[in-house]
Amino acid sequence: MTQRVYMVILLLSLGLMRSPVTGIFMDKLASKKLCADDDCVYTISLARAEEDYNAPDCRFINIKKGQLIYVYSKLVKEKDSGEFWAGSVYGEQYEDHMGTVGYFPSSLVSEQHVYQEANKTVPTTVRNLKKP
Repeated sequence: MTQRVYMVILLLSLGLMRSPVTGIFMDKLASKKLCADDDCVYTISLARAEEDYNAPDCRFINIKKGQLIYVYSKLVKEKDSGEFWAGSVYGEQYEDHMGTVGYFPSSLVSEQHVYQEANKTVPTTVRNLKKP
């Protein structure tokens, strides 16, 4: 019995000695994006997925062929980068994914309806937040 207790204590101690988990740096997709407003909160268009897409990391969303997507911004394509749009899925059958906003390749969707022109260029940099 005591041998098990010592083993548990040893394993816990080793686990606590590990270095803390740190974030992974991800390459920036673009420096600018096109939006309908300065905060990129208004819907630009409604698009339909022409193919399935599996998100490679947390910045992207999964889309399924035929799925409707609200588009909020369009990244300005830069050298050696793909063209990505930001949006969220739409529709009752995708209710568990509604409200999730992320990027997806624009080449995999077709715009069904344009609500307003994306004529505001906004930097994709993180805004400085004032600390209290």
